[in-house]
Amino acid sequence: MEDLHGIFTLKPFLSLHINNRQLPIPLKFTIFLNSCEIVHCLLTAYKVFRKNTAMSDSGDSDVSWIFYKDRPEWNDLTPVPENDGPKPVVVIAHSEKFEDVYDYFRAILQNNEKSERALQLTKDAVELNPANYTVWQYRRDLLQALGTDLRSELDYVEAVIKQSPKNYQVWHHRRVLVEWLKDSSLELELTRDALLQDPKNYHAWQHRQWAIKTFGLFDKEMEFVDNLIYEDVRNNSAWNQRYFVMNNHLGWTDMNVQKEICYTLEKIKFVKNNESAWNYLRGVLLHDKKGISGNTIVTSFCEELYLNKCRSPYLLAFLIDICDETIKKEETNALYNAERALELCQSLATKYDKIRSKYWNFIAEKFRKYQNSENIHI
Repeated sequence: MEDLHGIFTLKPFLSLHINNRQLPIPLKFTIFLNSCEIVHCLLTAYKVFRKNTAMSDSGDSDVSWIFYKDRPEWNDLTPVPENDGPKPVVVIAHSEKFEDVYDYFRAILQNNEKSERALQLTKDAVELNPANYTVWQYRRDLLQALGTDLRSELDYVEAVIKQSPKNYQVWHHRRVLVEWLKDSSLELELTRDALLQDPKNYHAWQHRQWAIKTFGLFDKEMEFVDNLIYEDVRNNSAWNQRYFVMNNHLGWTDMNVQKEICYTLEKIKFVKNNESAWNYLRGVLLHDKKGISGNTIVTSFCEELYLNKCRSPYLLAFLIDICDETIKKEETNALYNAERALELCQSLATKYDKIRSKYWNFIAEKFRKYQNSENIHI
């Protein structure tokens, strides 16, 4: 924790000001809260920094490491230092190992060298900075030029993904390899493992969707999604994947639409304040010919929740949408009209969704215009 010594030197400063008897109590409390927030932010930033540099640190601290400049087999190559121009705004303090590896990488790149030693060098460069897209692109060029076994490269990439699961470059590299091999047999398991670590890993989901759509791997995907939603009904990524499967494989027949509506309503019953399920319901109803307002199963479900004192902001927002669609259809309805929509907007703005009060006040203006228009026609 020596690295955090500077943060804890704030303590005397805080004590001096908080114990100052001349300061009013509210100001002391404000200083205390703000200071705590500063310390929290610094600690969080430090943790993120340490996590992001873990791979680089492990490489830099290797005592058995021999610098490229000290390797006889690299004597024929002149390293190319980084060129930030005559007046760089910020000079990044790279480690000696980092500079050594990347100086030699720039040299092989400049010479367009295609060799086994160059391939090994790219691996060292990736270890120090797995997000460097130039290194990955050159590695792909080397793989093709050298005719390297791509199966072993898949194993290597899997190891990098486990170290850096949210790195776009490594996932793209994986995709290119799979395209070259025309073999997606490992991709569902790989992405499943990544999603077990983090169910919201965008890159893993993107790769999974690409593999499924490209190679037609839909057969067991709905079962996979069902399990994810069962484990965490609020998993918005799983709900999104469900829509992906419906949209690209099962299709939106009338029977499938009703089936998905019933499935979603059951999940909403379980957790009524679940934005993911409400959003999915909206998406499903886009494929219902009767729309949001015309499906009596949905409207009855919503009204039953409302009568039972449920005031989830997502329920209220959904009821507003029903009112809006009913008005646009120019249907006369005692339940879904501008007056009720205004009441719901008021409830959301003042009580149930106050953080978006300005938004709901803005939406309310639309319904006031509807109301005025109706009065004019009368």
